Amino acid sequence: MRRNARHVLRAALCTTAMLTALIGCRAPPPQPTPPVHPPAQADTRPAVDASYDWHGLLVAPFGSVLKDIPLTLHEVLLFRDEAHGSAAVDEAECYAADTPAPRFLGRTPEEYLLCFKQDRLARIQASVRLASAEAPEMFATACAGWLKNHVADAPVPVPVPVPAPAPAQGSDACKGRDGAIRFSAHTEEESDSAETILSITLNSAPDP
Repeated sequence: MRRNARHVLRAALCTTAMLTALIGCRAPPPQPTPPVHPPAQADTRPAVDASYDWHGLLVAPFGSVLKDIPLTLHEVLLFRDEAHGSAAVDEAECYAADTPAPRFLGRTPEEYLLCFKQDRLARIQASVRLASAEAPEMFATACAGWLKNHVADAPVPVPVPVPAPAPAQGSDACKGRDGAIRFSAHTEEESDSAETILSITLNSAPDP
């Protein structure tokens, strides 16, 4: 009987080992297939030249004194049109750079002036020459970028709030305010020439 018990125990152990081996050999359950997403389409639009941003023309904050300007400058005399009255007389002292000015619209400005009032930087003027055929598109692209950061003037304090006027813009003009800086740009075709002058003025003072 003891021999039979040993045979039974041995058979049970063999059966258990076979079951364990069979369980271990079972294939793992199928894993869910992750969803396939189509690859993102690359943006093929050309990047806007960083020089379209007029902030690059501001080499020093408005209010800076002449000695703090990081450019070599020389004073220039500007023509004043007295026919427009005394209101057109500008008491600012303007300086031109002896070194290349910051690039604007992908070009070195033909004119780049830093104007000071009471020895403090108060205005910047710059102009570039563009081919007349490409000037409208370039100016529209630049103006759209400038107006993205436009800040409306505070409403006039009257009993009924009056909305501030929208920035002026047109086919040849673009005007607005970015923080405490006002910008005003326009284009002007040169007579007997295939070029257009694009001029911009940055001013820290409020409009009169």
